[in-house]
Amino acid sequence: MAVAVGRGFLLQPSSSSSFISKDVNKSSIGITSAFLPAKPGTTRRYLATVVRAQQRPTWLPGVDPPPYLDGTLAGDFGFDPLGLGEDPESLRWYVQAELVHARFAMAGVAGILFTDLLRVTGIRELPVWYEAGAVEFKFASTRTLFIVQLLLMGFAETKRYMDYISPGSQAKEGSFFGLEASLEGLEPGYPGGPLLNPLGLAKDIRNARDWKLKEIKNGRLAMVAMLGIFVQASVTHVGPIDNILEHLSDPWHKTIIQTLANSGS
Repeated sequence: MAVAVGRGFLLQPSSSSSFISKDVNKSSIGITSAFLPAKPGTTRRYLATVVRAQQRPTWLPGVDPPPYLDGTLAGDFGFDPLGLGEDPESLRWYVQAELVHARFAMAGVAGILFTDLLRVTGIRELPVWYEAGAVEFKFASTRTLFIVQLLLMGFAETKRYMDYISPGSQAKEGSFFGLEASLEGLEPGYPGGPLLNPLGLAKDIRNARDWKLKEIKNGRLAMVAMLGIFVQASVTHVGPIDNILEHLSDPWHKTIIQTLANSGS
């Protein structure tokens, strides 16, 4: 009986049993067979040699990750088809950029779904999310709100960039109006303290790989969700909760296929 093991290797029939070490990663091992001359009066044998191969999951099984993506980064599954991360400094910047976009996407998805739920249920009279920016607020004009947002976000992004350029510089005494202890930066991209880490999670950020992995996975999912919400709004001209309710009312006939077909007609 022939047994296929690993990628593209075949263990040939043998009169002797093969032994595979238990410490080898079973999900990714390679088998090489070396022919041994048979002794007189015996049958031919093959020697199976087990070698360690790929030790971590990749975005596509069987694909070898590029050498600069060695698995040390949180959420690194070897995905870089354009080779954008070949330069170490560029890779360091892309990691921070993805982290910030992921956090904005998670906040955006949560805000859109929550306010849309309040609107659909009638709890609050709110505009659909893509029209919220055109609504005039009574407590301040649109220009005032824009300037305030520009100043606050600009200040926060400037501080983040300065910490990226010189890690730890923004945690020095006097760098943030004496509030450095309340923020307690852990490492670039991961501020902490009672304001940004009130539950005290991942205090040892350098050994918090599981927390980093969970965050970036949820962030990537949120970015895909935001893209889906944008497309839904462009095609259906309603909010995501309305789309869900319409689909649930007739799941077999009100699907994305029918929606796209009707929008094109």
